Amino acid sequence: MVPAMDSCHCGSGRDLSECCLPVIRGERSAATAEELMRSRYSAFVLGDVDWILKSHHPDTVDEVNAEEIEEWSKSSEWLGLRIRETEGGGADDEEGLVVFRARYKVQGQQVDHVERAHFERADGEWRFHSVREDEETVVELKPVEPKSEVGRNDPCPCGSGKKFKKCHGAAA
Repeated sequence: MVPAMDSCHCGSGRDLSECCLPVIRGERSAATAEELMRSRYSAFVLGDVDWILKSHHPDTVDEVNAEEIEEWSKSSEWLGLRIRETEGGGADDEEGLVVFRARYKVQGQQVDHVERAHFERADGEWRFHSVREDEETVVELKPVEPKSEVGRNDPCPCGSGKKFKKCHGAAA
């Protein structure tokens, strides 16, 4: 009897144990920026904050708050990832851009998070560097359940990883 496949969270259609899990566990390196992006999304679904931090570029990792990332990761219902476009980021490149849409639900709101993620190599390995400053991150919040209030210290529903009070709550 053949064991059932556990489909990878990244949407590749491949088995998790053959797709993102070996990258997350450090058993192999991501060959492309897109593969690293997919493994980071799967790590958010799995709540693997260690991989999210480790896969961040050393130049910008200090901008990440591990507790906020963990809270966001675990309080969200992850609905899917779609890679929209890639630029560079191949096996022979040093930089790459991955435009993606991550869908999740948090605090009764469905979030469509569209981002232009910039990746660079560090010590030969692909790492997430930053969101491209020349393009805005597009986030749509859609009520899917009765609204609940987002607290000042809760993760911002936009998916930035920041507390609500330091992100979209600051404008209120």
